[in-house]
Amino acid sequence: MVKRVRGSKTGRPIMALLDLLGRRWVLRIVWELREEPRRFRELQDAIGASPTIVNSRLAELREAKLVELDADAGYRLTVLGRELLRLFLPLHLWSEKWAKAVAT
Repeated sequence: MVKRVRGSKTGRPIMALLDLLGRRWVLRIVWELREEPRRFRELQDAIGASPTIVNSRLAELREAKLVELDADAGYRLTVLGRELLRLFLPLHLWSEKWAKAVAT
């Protein structure tokens, strides 16, 4: 069962996902893990957030089963996390078109 989230009285899965992804630094962490695992300090340096925030966001992403901790390699995307990233590719491509359209 998905718990209720900000902006939703129903707790529907899509609302829970959008709530999680809308939190500051979450998408950036997912993006930074797209190619290879990273250790905590590498992630913190890459995104420029405080250790407290990075730790909090990683805990949320781990609870959501999108990120896991490998003792040897560091944090990495789970199968679900990699699938989510693949689903963002069409949105990424569309955003490039959109950016060009609004720039002209």
